[in-house]
Amino acid sequence: MDKAFLETLKLTFGLASITTALLFLLGVPLAYRLAKSRSRLKPVWETLVSLPLVLPPSVLGFYLLLVFSPQSAVGAWLLQHLGLRLVFSFPGLVLGSILYSLPFMVQPVQAGFERLSPRLTEAAYTMNKSRFTTFLRVELPNIRPALLTGAVLSFAHTVGEFGVILMIGGNIPGETRVASIAVYEAVESLNYQTANRYALVLVVFSFLVLVGVYGINRRWRKGER
Repeated sequence: MDKAFLETLKLTFGLASITTALLFLLGVPLAYRLAKSRSRLKPVWETLVSLPLVLPPSVLGFYLLLVFSPQSAVGAWLLQHLGLRLVFSFPGLVLGSILYSLPFMVQPVQAGFERLSPRLTEAAYTMNKSRFTTFLRVELPNIRPALLTGAVLSFAHTVGEFGVILMIGGNIPGETRVASIAVYEAVESLNYQTANRYALVLVVFSFLVLVGVYGINRRWRKGER
């Protein structure tokens, strides 16, 4: 395998790994908050979280490009005060991927929290366990399938995303060119052999990921019976 091919795959899976880790840290507390919320604004927050599911990726990427461009107020401030350039850079890909894959983490985890029996938390509270301890030692372990599903879907979705990446990251070898962009570029140049190599890796990866998730969840459900 040539260096460019391996470099692109490394960047792709590196982006997916970082995005998934950050989504786990941000998405799980957000899912918990939504699951427990009784606010009248809950549908509004759920809509905002779910918006990337129906919004064309190019639209989200376009607005990210406008907001974080060095010519905008936000982009200029980030560049001047933090030395952070989010347009056509790897950090920009991470930010775009987090926003675009957010519902794939939040929705399964929120559903897991909502299906959780309130008796578990009530029992923990009667034993004088704090809310944080109950969350960490009682609620999270009992929604393992939801956590796994959210993490895997976020990872796989990030690996396959295209529109947001193209808009905010472009196609810079070694920095923003991920596998989906490489497939598009190869097809445009009629290099079907290279396109097939990338596409085949993504197909095999997606298949193995889904088989693994279904298998693990099935074993966990059997263990709970």
